[in-house]
Amino acid sequence: MKMKFYKTIDFYITQKFLGTFFYAITLIISIATVFDISENLDEFISKNIPTRDIIVDYYLNFIPYFANLFSPLFTFIAVIYFTSKMAYNTEIIAILSSGVSYRRLMRPYVFSAFIIAVFTFILGNYVIPPANKGRVEFRNKYITQNNFRIERDIHRQIEPGVYIYMQSFGTGNIGYRFTLERFENRELVEKLTADNIRWDEESEKWIINNYWKRTWNNEKEVIEKGYRLDTTLNMTPGDYKIERDQMETLTTTQLSNEIKSMKQRGVNPVEFEIEKHKRISGPFSAFILTIIGAALASRKIKGGLGFHLGLGLLLSFSYILFMQITVVFAVSGSMPPIVAVWIPNLIFSTIAFFVYRWAAR
Repeated sequence: MKMKFYKTIDFYITQKFLGTFFYAITLIISIATVFDISENLDEFISKNIPTRDIIVDYYLNFIPYFANLFSPLFTFIAVIYFTSKMAYNTEIIAILSSGVSYRRLMRPYVFSAFIIAVFTFILGNYVIPPANKGRVEFRNKYITQNNFRIERDIHRQIEPGVYIYMQSFGTGNIGYRFTLERFENRELVEKLTADNIRWDEESEKWIINNYWKRTWNNEKEVIEKGYRLDTTLNMTPGDYKIERDQMETLTTTQLSNEIKSMKQRGVNPVEFEIEKHKRISGPFSAFILTIIGAALASRKIKGGLGFHLGLGLLLSFSYILFMQITVVFAVSGSMPPIVAVWIPNLIFSTIAFFVYRWAAR
């Protein structure tokens, strides 16, 4: 009989948790969609974008992407909301007075968080990325239009013993401040520097403009200067073009392969690594925010539900803000991506531990 009572309580809390969670997602996504439509309506009308493309390619992919992106926030708000109502209806007191320990009370919370974490992990790693391709292509085609970003300070080995450097590569398939170095037996035998290098679509060759070429042969140095040199190199413009938001369209397996490929080509994969670690840390944060939310809202505090929600929003937005700050450090190279992504979880795990200890007394 006792086990039956516990199972009923578990089911009751889980039902409230998941019900409030999906209700919050539906409500906030509806608001976000309305705001996004109002923001992009002029673009949709002025560019005569087909209605089918707007609905199918953009918004049907926008909704699950947005929901998964902010699922930790929705989880926190849901826990704060329904637990606070239970506390002020004295339901929490009644459960604890019946002999249920606070640790036992948290079990359905953790189980519900586990369901949400698994759900968001599968969506974020394997379902949403392929669907994102349509959304990203839509934005790049109709709204952003410039769907490639300029890469800077490029150092590559294009073939064994041949290294190139470009200050930047971008619009018009032009690379600026180009340098090519050729080594044999670890000795420099040729160095070419040029103002720029351009890819010619018709001949499928590289055109080097305003160049100096130094060659060493039997300890003799030969200097050559020219204004134009047509040549073939073991590289194409596609090697230096990174599509905006490309990492959001790759599954985690594809993302790992792309990171490996970028490292081999000498491309900085920091944004791709951040995306990869976020897909793991995001679902894990559901447990942390659930414990903090349940511990805060399970006790009556002066101010009622409004105070609980206000405190919950403050903590959740602090988590998101802190995540963005650490990501900036990772992009700038001041911090490894894995550290930048997981630091907020580690700090808020500590907060969760002390808040839980305080609420359990």
